[in-house]
Amino acid sequence: MPRSRLLAIVLLGFASMPPAALAEAPLELKSVTVELPFGDKVFPRAPGADEVSRNCLFCHSAGMLLYQPALSKSAWIKIIDKMIDVYKAPVVEADIPAIVNYLTDLEAK
Repeated sequence: MPRSRLLAIVLLGFASMPPAALAEAPLELKSVTVELPFGDKVFPRAPGADEVSRNCLFCHSAGMLLYQPALSKSAWIKIIDKMIDVYKAPVVEADIPAIVNYLTDLEAK
């Protein structure tokens, strides 16, 4: 394609843009600092506590998990699957049974 023809196409493209699109400010990215709240809650020692700490504390505080309502094992499995599939949580698949048992047993007490 000749250079003059390409230039004409580009100019025609700009000319056909609505004025609001041309006046819009360019995207500007800024650095921000985020301070996360400190939680002093820890998981009670029990089988599965280490697995929960390793896999869940990336995104959740211990306090947040400790105050969840009592759920069945199947409900916890669905929640963990959603964390992995939707939110891409880095949960080790081999740790899931221990996590589910810990959270279910914790709530039963």
